[in-house]
Amino acid sequence: MTTALITHQACLEHDTGPYHPETADRLRAVLAALEAPEFAELLRESAPLATVEQLARAHPANYVDTILSIRPDAGETVRLDADTLMSSGSAEAASRAAGAACMAVDAVMEGWARAAFAAVRPPGHHAEPARPMGFCLFNSVAVAALHARARWGVRRVAVVDFDVHHGNGTQAMFAADPELFYASSHQSPCYPGTGEAWEHGVADNIVNAPLRPRDGSAAFRAAWSNVILPALDAFAPGLLIISAGFDAHVADPLAELRLETADFAWITEQLVGVADKHCGGRLVSVLEGGYDLGALAASVRVHVRGLMRI
Repeated sequence: MTTALITHQACLEHDTGPYHPETADRLRAVLAALEAPEFAELLRESAPLATVEQLARAHPANYVDTILSIRPDAGETVRLDADTLMSSGSAEAASRAAGAACMAVDAVMEGWARAAFAAVRPPGHHAEPARPMGFCLFNSVAVAALHARARWGVRRVAVVDFDVHHGNGTQAMFAADPELFYASSHQSPCYPGTGEAWEHGVADNIVNAPLRPRDGSAAFRAAWSNVILPALDAFAPGLLIISAGFDAHVADPLAELRLETADFAWITEQLVGVADKHCGGRLVSVLEGGYDLGALAASVRVHVRGLMRI
């Protein structure tokens, strides 16, 4: 059974302007890497627009309407906060990103793919229920998790996050629901300043493993092996979703962790093992951060190889 790659040209039309690190070139680098012959067996699918109903499971309806209505003229941008902007193509890009995550869930639940990777932008894990932030407009992994519950009846859904930045938005959406699990390794101190180890949610369903600046492979692998993976195994999810950020790489310019490309291969292998044990192999991955184009492309390459089990 194969792996699906879900993306859309519209995700390239989210224009963040000059000097912004979250550029369309990120997605171009990812898609170029996945054109290599070893990825010929990927099922390449076009991301749909998320429905308002899907988006409104994670965000208030008025927030969804507001984001979808922000459509500045071509060449102009609207600044939502210091880091988060919208251009004429941003609303569609964000909707396609969330739609890709939902389609990835459908792919693995319907059984026509065992795993799915949503190669999309803008990223999503900083988007809180009613607040865009950190380059993020809609929280795609949260939308996907709640879609899995609503359409497929999956009660226990886990999101795990190895982006260098804590997914404050996902944690905010999951913390009060004992059947939603969120775990993150991330640099601390670092943006957005959340994700302390003592934050546990209502039923130990939040697990944070903060890493110090300049921590590398050993600390990262220990955090996952000793803290996150045992908690994830105990939660026993019916579906596993990954917030796949690659900005903890040593080459990335936005933070100070020192992971190597091989660490992303390792964590993918560990998470595939969890999915095989608890989820019938069903695994969804959604692109988050990663801002050095070479490191991002190399890291995505080994991640998708792991999803394909090659």
